Amino acid sequence: MSDHITLNAGGKLYTTSLAALPSFPDSMLGAMFSGKMPTKRDSQGNCFIDRDGKVFRYILNFLRTPHLDLPEDFQEMGLLRREADFYQVQPLIEALQEKEVELSKAEKNAMLNITLNQRAQTVHFTVGEAPQIYSLSSSSMEVFNANIFSTSCLFLNLLGSKLFYCSSGNLSSITSHLQDPTPLTLDWVANVEGLPEEEYTKQNLKRLWVVPANNQINSFQVFVEEVLKIALSDGFCIDSSHPHAVDFMNNKIIRLIRYR
Repeated sequence: MSDHITLNAGGKLYTTSLAALPSFPDSMLGAMFSGKMPTKRDSQGNCFIDRDGKVFRYILNFLRTPHLDLPEDFQEMGLLRREADFYQVQPLIEALQEKEVELSKAEKNAMLNITLNQRAQTVHFTVGEAPQIYSLSSSSMEVFNANIFSTSCLFLNLLGSKLFYCSSGNLSSITSHLQDPTPLTLDWVANVEGLPEEEYTKQNLKRLWVVPANNQINSFQVFVEEVLKIALSDGFCIDSSHPHAVDFMNNKIIRLIRYR
């Protein structure tokens, strides 16, 4: 049995062949079982992974045979996508995105409502002028907030797979920052002139990007354009009766509907 291993994923035990685990070498599991990353052990000596054990079965099955098999009544797509993102199994992430688009298109009527808020805020930071010499500087920045509600959880998951926060110089899916994606609440800032990159991390200032276009969202106009592209491609259309045209043009309220 030396070619097999028992994994403890969140308290659930899975036994698999060692050959299946490094099948995607760029993934976290591939790194763990190729010796590039240390592994933890439980009291029984099993490899321990402190993640959700219930959906790990689908990840393990994908490692065995690169095909996404989910039950018809599967209700935890968002959780599975977050776990796939944690393990960094890129082909599984792509397969889940395709599955969500497929399920979203099969959904019936849906409504999407977005409320936008924007304010100006002053940020203070230090600038190194020379070794051991710093000066205090300040700049105005735009702070954005978007509250997104939809009767389609699948669309919210699709939207969440396209929007990424930039934090500590790295891009991460917005869903990895959320406990519950319904409703979806986003907070981000535009680029601040003169603000050193490390200050964004120090002051917990997140910026927002849309992928795969890799466009940074520095204004509500860009945000609305990108959300509309995603929503219209998913079958939504603008609700001409609500909100008031002035609110829509001022990027305060966006309401879209989908009939099937």
